[in-house]
Amino acid sequence: MIVVQGLSKRYGQHTAVDAISFKVEEGEIVGFLGPNGAGKTTTMNIITGYISATEGKATVAGYDILENPLEVKRTIGYLPEAPPLYLDMTVREYLGFAAKIKRVGKAQRQGNLDTIMDLVKIADVRGRLIKNLSKGYRQRVGLAQALIGDPPVLILDEPTIGLDPKQIIEIRNLIKELGHERTIILSSHILPEVTEICQRVLIIHRGRIVAEDTIENLSAGLSGRSRLAIRVAGSEKEALKICRSIPSVKSAESAGCREPDTIDLLIEANEDQDIRRPLFREMAEHDLPILMMRSVDYSLEDIFIQLTTDEKGVS
Repeated sequence: MIVVQGLSKRYGQHTAVDAISFKVEEGEIVGFLGPNGAGKTTTMNIITGYISATEGKATVAGYDILENPLEVKRTIGYLPEAPPLYLDMTVREYLGFAAKIKRVGKAQRQGNLDTIMDLVKIADVRGRLIKNLSKGYRQRVGLAQALIGDPPVLILDEPTIGLDPKQIIEIRNLIKELGHERTIILSSHILPEVTEICQRVLIIHRGRIVAEDTIENLSAGLSGRSRLAIRVAGSEKEALKICRSIPSVKSAESAGCREPDTIDLLIEANEDQDIRRPLFREMAEHDLPILMMRSVDYSLEDIFIQLTTDEKGVS
């Protein structure tokens, strides 16, 4: 549905996007992640036709973004991080205006807008001026305009920013529901949200794609650096000292106390090192029984930090 090939964007001597390539298949929900300034918003702006690329090519539903810009715009619903709202319009007036711009037929317009307002739960404020709405409601209005015209592709930049926890869950569920019939690129700094919604992630760093896979596969790619969670009967200070004295241990940190007279530790080994036996021996020699030991998977946050700190990708 979306194909990006060798896309670059330069501003003078600064390269914001550096020859990136990726595909998003029809019906996929893909998380697009990166630190501030990594190039993700620039990439999304290029795909939507908001800005032009310096080099490379991108197509949406088979339409080239340069050769067929109007067809591409009809195909995409876009929610930028700062929704493009006219504050002196009512919600209904603004959505009607957006529908006219998107050339939604007059006969279809009312039903389409009513359905969308019900979907994003803004029907109760349809008559209010946008400038009088809370930030959360404004975000919903922005999402509503992205849905006008029933586009097959949605590009959502921080769709839940400014929402309260209940609203975040509602919008998260809505995005998952929309993903049954649409292709969605979702950018968010809320990594648990991406884990919950997205089937696959793209991670961009310094203008380059450094990872592209499912979260499970990316985690498996880091599995050479094993991590253990253990519970030890004894003092935190002594347990940490013993762990850090083992040559193959990269780091050891306290994870709190969950049972009386015990301490939980999170231990990371050096690459391709199995520390379970030496850890057990050292603790036994110092009369610190290990009451629990389990492997800990890498979360999306761990993966993100790893890939955007040392610039090493995961195969």
